[in-house]
Amino acid sequence: MKQAKHPRRPMGVRGQMALGFVVFALATAALLWVFQLFLLAPTYQAIKTHEAKNISAALIRQLESPDLDAAARDLCAKTGANIYVFDQLGRNPVGWKYSYKESLAAALSQREAAAFFDQVNLLGGSYSQLFLSRLSGAGGTKLLVYASTAQASGLWWLVVVEVEVTMLNSTVDTLLVQLVCITLILAPLGVFFAAFLPGRIARPLTEMNEAAKLLARGDYSIRFAPQGAREVSELAGTLNYAAAELSKADALRRELLANVSHDLRTPLTMIKGYAEVMRDLPGENTPENVQIIIDEAGRLNDLVNDLLDLSRLEAGVLVLTKERFSLTESVREILGRYDKLADFSFPFQAEEEAYVVADRLKISQVVYNLVNNAVNYAGEDKTVSLRQELRQGRVRVSVTDQGEGIPPDKLQDIWDRYYKVDREHRRAQVGTGLGLSIVKNVLDLHGGAYGVISQLGQGSTFWFELETAPEPEEAAASPSLPGKA
Repeated sequence: MKQAKHPRRPMGVRGQMALGFVVFALATAALLWVFQLFLLAPTYQAIKTHEAKNISAALIRQLESPDLDAAARDLCAKTGANIYVFDQLGRNPVGWKYSYKESLAAALSQREAAAFFDQVNLLGGSYSQLFLSRLSGAGGTKLLVYASTAQASGLWWLVVVEVEVTMLNSTVDTLLVQLVCITLILAPLGVFFAAFLPGRIARPLTEMNEAAKLLARGDYSIRFAPQGAREVSELAGTLNYAAAELSKADALRRELLANVSHDLRTPLTMIKGYAEVMRDLPGENTPENVQIIIDEAGRLNDLVNDLLDLSRLEAGVLVLTKERFSLTESVREILGRYDKLADFSFPFQAEEEAYVVADRLKISQVVYNLVNNAVNYAGEDKTVSLRQELRQGRVRVSVTDQGEGIPPDKLQDIWDRYYKVDREHRRAQVGTGLGLSIVKNVLDLHGGAYGVISQLGQGSTFWFELETAPEPEEAAASPSLPGKA
């Protein structure tokens, strides 16, 4: 049985950068040597040919001008090129030769010039050729002859431009020596930079990687030093923020486990205790004891249901079933179920019916949780007031209690799951600590707004807002647009 191959470990940032420097240095040196040894002469010749073409084109534009001779003389003086113009019969109306330079066209007879004209025509109207210099002592000089034909004033003309091309042997030798010196200087510099710069750039990343491993093991106290390049410093800031958020999330998780364990243990203990009493003691199987067991089982059921609802909401797997319904009537129905709650009153003020398009069950859950929260923290008057207001296409429902109120520094935390202003878990306050978090998540899914206004000793007002839907009469009377319901 063949042994499975271990995946090759990828090269580190430092190694990749060092290898990149070495490859770049070698490629640069290779390109310099190639251009120096093989492409310098062809490039120089191409430049001189292009120069001759430009001179020829400038002169062709002047063929019909009476100042043709003056234009040729100026071009000759400016560029140092020999310039000649022949007609198709080989006659030479214009000819200018730069001083002390060799010229092949100047020695052409009329017959030779006419034959040269025909040769250029057969070649498609342009011709270029490099000739060795025949002048004594000229040594490293060649003559580039460029000829082209053109028609002007009903006649055909041959324009010949001659430019000197200096042999580059001495120049090549000079550049070769300089290239060797530059290579000998750049090679150790490249090695130094390949060893130094990658380490300097990669060191912060290496340290950050080691710190991130500690963060992954649960050490949220680790901090990432902002150093190195700007992007690395920004990454350090992002990781520091992530570490702080993970620390807060871990603290909330621990608190959640402690709180849930407490709220599960208390009713379970009571259920077990009363059940054992009813089993072991004659005459204790009373309706009162049974009711206590039922109440504690209901408390457990509420907590489990809230946990399940919250987990579905936060996981985003809950699908809303939206419909158009009267929010006002829904609030009235909910409050009607609270009428049996002894000693509590629930006044509801609504000026008119308000309709919304939402998930009726989930919005009812929002109202239930807000009312339950107000009941748990209501004051001595045991009054929970509700008010409905319409404003600018939105409906606001407010739930007010006359309890102790919420400290200002706690107002932002009350929407967190299992957060309780009362940390002592007094039995008089039977909330699970999940209701407001469920309210927040449901309203976020509906795109609604929510908030709280509270003062210590004066109670709290929780509110939420939803967009209103048209009245039933308006909806029925309004014609539907094409393609829309």
